[in-house]
Amino acid sequence: MSKKTRKKSPKTPARRPARAPSTASTERKHQTKHAKSGRATTVKSSKSAVSEASHKAPSKRLRPSKSAGAAPSNAAAKAPAFRLPRDGGNTVSLADYVGKKLVLFFYPRADTPGCTKEAIDFSRLRSAFAEIQTEVLGISADPLKVQESFRDKHQLSVPLISDCQHEMLEAYGAWGEKSLYGRTFQGIIRTTVLIGADGRIVKVWRNVRVDGHAEAVLEEARAA
Repeated sequence: MSKKTRKKSPKTPARRPARAPSTASTERKHQTKHAKSGRATTVKSSKSAVSEASHKAPSKRLRPSKSAGAAPSNAAAKAPAFRLPRDGGNTVSLADYVGKKLVLFFYPRADTPGCTKEAIDFSRLRSAFAEIQTEVLGISADPLKVQESFRDKHQLSVPLISDCQHEMLEAYGAWGEKSLYGRTFQGIIRTTVLIGADGRIVKVWRNVRVDGHAEAVLEEARAA
């Protein structure tokens, strides 16, 4: 073949094989990716925790009761002395009942459903209490006129004491902090105290449930 007719075959450049990424580079990429993922997860978790905490109701700490005096709570404690006006215009005192057992039932407010039922129950059982030489007195912070209207409306036979200054209520631990619908306030805690013939506390009932309560006090007085 002559030089004129000889054609030069085009040279195809040799392809270089693709280089696989180095192991070190791959690891660095994975570490960076995981680090970012970890930071994102941490931030997300922190945000979730903050969000959850912000929706959580704050815990409510109640203040301790502000009842004054050494309220009797144990048997054999000496009953605090008192002298207060009662319905009808007279006054009554602890000294009037020396040698007799005495039931004091403290109620929040005259002529309300629970207080009315409690006063009616003790009036109904007054003769049964008298048979075991036990007197019964009802006490609230209502004025005398309110107590007398309460007595007349429901034909109550137990004497009703008016303690507007809360002196007796506090002395017997029947005045303190109460809670209603998330609101705290100072008021009368429904309480009953049984005093023995020796002038000492036999038993104290706190936060009384009215149903069957007068009967339970009668049985306790019989056993005292």
